[in-house]
Amino acid sequence: MSKICDSVQELIQPILDKMNIELVEVEFKKRGDNDGSLTVYIDKEGGVSLDDCEAVHNAIDAPLDELDPTGGKPYTLNVSSPGLDRPFKTIRDYRKHLGEEIEISLYKPVDGNKKFEAVLNSVDDAFTQITASVKGKTIQLNIKDIALARAVIKF
Repeated sequence: MSKICDSVQELIQPILDKMNIELVEVEFKKRGDNDGSLTVYIDKEGGVSLDDCEAVHNAIDAPLDELDPTGGKPYTLNVSSPGLDRPFKTIRDYRKHLGEEIEISLYKPVDGNKKFEAVLNSVDDAFTQITASVKGKTIQLNIKDIALARAVIKF
């Protein structure tokens, strides 16, 4: 994570905790030489509404102005839900999808496969391993070996 993202996360985490909103990720992207885009991804039980995004934006705007994370360079502040198809990043993401079908991509193959769909059975409390069922077979995977995991979206 960048220095900007780290300082923003440290500042806004307590604010979001008081609002019962989960901070999923802080992302900063430069959009040229002089400005950038600071996006704060949030989540909560039951999902995030437009009103939630607006409330968080209003709550963190003034503290961010005081912090001046970009050292005086202009940026646009965005507050957003992470979306249905976002990659899992936290133990909460995995736990939220227990018993559901997920898509997994690995850094190195297991049983000859680097990509597959599986039912997520468990995630350990130390957040080091998951157990999943693939075509009736139970496998254990180390979190560090997972390049990408996300929910399978079916319409």
